[in-house]
Amino acid sequence: MRNWQEHPWMGVFAATLCPFHEDESLDEAGLRAYIRELAAVPGLKGLVPNGHTGEIMSLREKERAEVTRIVAEEVKKSGARLKGISGVCGEGSLSAIDHAIAAKEAGADAILLMPPHHWLRFGRTSAEAVGFIADVAEGAGIDIVIHQYPAWTKAGYALNEMLEMAKIPRVKCIKMGTRDMARWLWDYEQLKAARPDLSIITCHDEYLLPTLLEAGDGALIGFAGFAPRLMIDLVHACLNGDLAGAKKAQQTVAPLARLIYNFGEPGCGAHQRMKVAKWLLGEISSPVFRRPVRPLPENEVQRLRDGLKALGMKTVN
Repeated sequence: MRNWQEHPWMGVFAATLCPFHEDESLDEAGLRAYIRELAAVPGLKGLVPNGHTGEIMSLREKERAEVTRIVAEEVKKSGARLKGISGVCGEGSLSAIDHAIAAKEAGADAILLMPPHHWLRFGRTSAEAVGFIADVAEGAGIDIVIHQYPAWTKAGYALNEMLEMAKIPRVKCIKMGTRDMARWLWDYEQLKAARPDLSIITCHDEYLLPTLLEAGDGALIGFAGFAPRLMIDLVHACLNGDLAGAKKAQQTVAPLARLIYNFGEPGCGAHQRMKVAKWLLGEISSPVFRRPVRPLPENEVQRLRDGLKALGMKTVN
């Protein structure tokens, strides 16, 4: 098999933030500037708008396609060879197909397909889980990155389900978010044995080093949309088997990750802190996070400001 540098679905994929004006309308100029900066970073394999980092749940349907279009346009203008992978979240097969087609028409190369969120409460059968992926693959005709949710949710996929999904040609990659380290290596080995070309990448921002050192083909993470060069250094060292280099990079990454993730999983709170920190550094146009999330209290903003300064990072806001 080709090495990871040559594989189109291995390496670092940055889940992107989405800037808004004070009235919560989409800040197109701010988004374009942010994407231009990311597209200029050597070493990224792709950009992923409309993920949880990009506040997909607060975006209107037309806005999701608009964000995808803007990202595709800026990547094209940059001349960078980056995949555009748009997040898709639909409560049924037909709505997910519609969103996927809209993303494709807006210029996406692939979609990051989330599970229907009503499964989080009610669960689903294996036939429904596998069928959902097959429905979207057939109905939209676009390559798919499967978004694997944490194992503790009713929407997470079991290994036998992922093995069936891997038989679908349009499935190119699994964003593995089980957050169950006891399963990590076993699931990776079984999926690779069944389909060696399938890319299995981590989204464990808080467990990035251990997941990649044990097994993994790259990372699709919000932290790469915040500090892309740091993530590239860490992930590439792991993929190259450079333990010393990976541990050295981790020494820089770990305190920044603690500041953003506060010893927890990526979630709305962490994504909001990430956006505010990016704004404090003058690297995104606005700290506004859409409702129902409320603005960070000033003492929390100051904590981020102080933390960034303590790490030698210059704040301008």
